[in-house]
Amino acid sequence: MSVIKRDKQALARRVAQDIHEGMTVNLGIGMPTLVANFIPAELEVLLHSENGILGMGAAPPAGEEDYDLINAGKQPVTLKPGGAFFHHADSFAMMRGGHLDICVLGAFQVSVHGDLANWHTGEAGAIPAVGGAMDLAIGAKETWVMMDLMTKAGVSKIVPACTYPLTGIACVKRVYTDLGTFECTPKGLRLIDCVDGLDAASLAQMMGVAFAS
Repeated sequence: MSVIKRDKQALARRVAQDIHEGMTVNLGIGMPTLVANFIPAELEVLLHSENGILGMGAAPPAGEEDYDLINAGKQPVTLKPGGAFFHHADSFAMMRGGHLDICVLGAFQVSVHGDLANWHTGEAGAIPAVGGAMDLAIGAKETWVMMDLMTKAGVSKIVPACTYPLTGIACVKRVYTDLGTFECTPKGLRLIDCVDGLDAASLAQMMGVAFAS
């Protein structure tokens, strides 16, 4: 059986499956913003954007974009009934004050123990961009990462120890990737699920890590 990777839409749908009624969730710039499109309308979930939105909805239909209403990645979004927008400082107070249940971020690397590196590769000429990632990583009750598992060179982004500058230490709870879903625990990395065509042993060998039981 060939490996069937999750595309960006399928990955966003997988993340959305674990978001439950009553949660307040920040969706970071990039792939995480797609998660808003897969949260069932009947769920009472408050989506937060660090530029100052609470009650953010899915992307608007083509032709109905309002570029005065955008997320942190400058993409047009919608506002659910009862939603609000406010000053950037108030938004960061929510992030730093422990008011978010979950934040969903991208990453360059995540260690098996949940260390996060997502603001700089440390390479010459690379442009660092921390944004609100440090505030989110330590301020949210749980930090989830959404990313491709392997680099273009075929190297795992989940590593025994991060080699890039850290955003936060032991802050990542779950990692959602195109090949599988993982939990970072004090005992190491636990496999939650993997895509069709892969088993735990093959995935561990590909990544160069051992899974915790």
